Amino acid sequence: MTQTQEQPVFTGDTLFVPIEKIVSLCKRRGFVYPNSEIYGGVSGIYDFGPLGVELRNNIRRFWWWSMVQTNDNVVGIEGAIITHPRVWEASGHVENFVDRLVDCKNCKRRLRYDHLPEENVRQNKCPVCGGELTEPRKFNLMMETYIGVLEGERMKTYLRGEASQNIYLDYDNVLKSSRMAIPFGICQIGKAFRNEVTPGNFLFRQREFEQWDLQFFVHPNEMQHWFDYWKARRFEGEPPGARYEDLPL
Repeated sequence: MTQTQEQPVFTGDTLFVPIEKIVSLCKRRGFVYPNSEIYGGVSGIYDFGPLGVELRNNIRRFWWWSMVQTNDNVVGIEGAIITHPRVWEASGHVENFVDRLVDCKNCKRRLRYDHLPEENVRQNKCPVCGGELTEPRKFNLMMETYIGVLEGERMKTYLRGEASQNIYLDYDNVLKSSRMAIPFGICQIGKAFRNEVTPGNFLFRQREFEQWDLQFFVHPNEMQHWFDYWKARRFEGEPPGARYEDLPL
């Protein structure tokens, strides 16, 4: 890459920096490392370095303080990563948490069907080489694991695809043990896992990542009031000039 090509590019008032430069900087400065790099790495999985873990912990602590410790009507939990498989059957994840994939018969690339241009879908052609595509196939994003020791007696279950499921599972326990009453919220910070077909864009599309959730339970007649309240709370203190009107809220 030439020196000219490495320079950031301005488009209007926005500065665009190539993602490769960001990845390289994060590694050199000790923020984020590729996981298992000495053995070739694992796509979509990263480790946080000395500076990265401190930065993340500072943000996490501030988020927990601002969401849980400063609100009398919000409590926190920490749920397990592995749950009974019926949880994911009841939530629809086993049947519907899928990507539709096609393979190119010519160049052998595997592509997400919903990411294909409309013209390629109509013509059933690969957007890269123009080859014929296979019929779409469903690919479940849940990561499987097994509980038990002996073959034949082990139970297949899943690493959680959504951390917020634990909030719904523990709702009744929280309601009874903490003496909360609607309206109230439950927060959780926890790992989630997705067997992404096409992980990429650095930390923006991973197979193992962390979710920070607030589920706030209200009477249906007060839904809009509390939505507006929490939207305003979350935007307090954010950087000036942020284009929140572009967010699909």
